[in-house]
Amino acid sequence: MVLFFKNENKGILESLLFVATEPLTVSRMSQITEIEEQTVSELIKEIQDEYTEPHKGLMIEQVAGGYRIVTRPEYLPYIEKLYKPQVNPLSQAALETLAIIAYKHPVTKAEIESIRGVKADSVVGTLLERGLVEEVGRKDTPGRPILYGVTNKFLEYLGLNDLDQLPQIDGLPPLVS
Repeated sequence: MVLFFKNENKGILESLLFVATEPLTVSRMSQITEIEEQTVSELIKEIQDEYTEPHKGLMIEQVAGGYRIVTRPEYLPYIEKLYKPQVNPLSQAALETLAIIAYKHPVTKAEIESIRGVKADSVVGTLLERGLVEEVGRKDTPGRPILYGVTNKFLEYLGLNDLDQLPQIDGLPPLVS
């Protein structure tokens, strides 16, 4: 690949990552640009390396099976001064339920309630509304209860590429992919 085209292609990929509202997969970038997936992967790696230079405010993060441009965490205090997020934090019950779903996925509402010892209807509803969990199927047992799992939005929020990156908790068996 001629250097000119290589740099132009890097610019195109960087632009796509900048304007995308969700992480872009190598496959999707390849479809859009008509650049081979292997070449896209190599160019993304080069762009990532360029963003590691000292005092760069942005970086390319691999998350939820794709890539996105994000601000460096060390500059968060300045960004918060510019944008005061109007987000209602999750309740303790919602955080506990979200953790159960993330670590035990897929899981039914009854299993969540068994672990927490209280009803989970409204908490699961809140997590569904916020797009952090989703229905992933039905359990093959009488009544065919709904199975819940976490979404890519959950992975993005935590900056994870997949659930294997969740920290291991003592007493829980390792996650199975």
